[in-house]
Amino acid sequence: MKHRHLGAEGLSVSALGLGCMGMSDFYGGRDEAEATATILHALDEGVTFLDTADMYGPFTNERLVGAAIKSRRDEVTIATKFGNVRDESGAFLGISGRPDYVVSCCDASLQRLGVDVIDLYYQHRVDRSVPIEETIGAMVGLVDAGKVRFLGMSEASVPTLERACAVHPISALQTEYSLFSREPEDGLLAACRRLQVGFVPYSPLGRGILTGAIPSLETLDDDDYRRMAPRFSEDNFANNMALVATLQEIAAELAITPAQLALAWVLAQGDDIVPIPGTKRRMYLDENIAAEGITLSNEDLRRISEACPAGAAHGERYAEMQMKALNG
Repeated sequence: MKHRHLGAEGLSVSALGLGCMGMSDFYGGRDEAEATATILHALDEGVTFLDTADMYGPFTNERLVGAAIKSRRDEVTIATKFGNVRDESGAFLGISGRPDYVVSCCDASLQRLGVDVIDLYYQHRVDRSVPIEETIGAMVGLVDAGKVRFLGMSEASVPTLERACAVHPISALQTEYSLFSREPEDGLLAACRRLQVGFVPYSPLGRGILTGAIPSLETLDDDDYRRMAPRFSEDNFANNMALVATLQEIAAELAITPAQLALAWVLAQGDDIVPIPGTKRRMYLDENIAAEGITLSNEDLRRISEACPAGAAHGERYAEMQMKALNG
């Protein structure tokens, strides 16, 4: 697995990371043993960049990741996040970027992960009620205290990112980006490059739809979050699957899978981009890892863009209330 650099402060990670959220939350079907085996297999195959958050579970995903990597800590770059507030029941209580909350969240994450330092600490969502300078200032305090190595943000707007970078270098911005979610191309990617901020796309497989492995909504578990996502609604699903069918044809011609095509496309958008596809099974992990070695030609990229141009996917990526929390 090749490595890529995030930001200007020396953070080097595997070119493809592993999103661990679905192992504990949102996508239905839990198998902790297989999830642990998947994490360890990722390390064996050279994937060293693991992504989690305190809200996943809630709280259980950090424990899962921490237990899995306990004997292999030196091989791993751990990224976790704070800011989305949930209680033990899983209820969402809002967003917080208060300095005291930042510090308490970090201490709790360190304990759950069982580590002395968090490699990359993200603000998961921007708290518009707290000046970003205060939140980032508290995160800088964590760096000074040796609890955090590098700082990141998630779903921040260009102006907020600029203000954050004026306080301290931001190594990575995490935002959804895939063939179905092209919004970062409208200025955000350019701003990251201008500010020397690495870019970490989450959901590069469109929450699984781009893999072609969700032929109908009935294949999703009853408790699967995607059943409530506008992009997966009955009104939008047929259109989006028609796009996937065209991409499947291109993938077949290239003798790769649709998932590999989608990941190779994201990887081809720049050497400063490190996607973190999520999976909880080793078989899908191996499929994803193989995408890192695929080189799409300019003609391939042209055909893919024509088959699935920006804005072609129907439906927002989140429900209305969640969309309001984005781009803070």
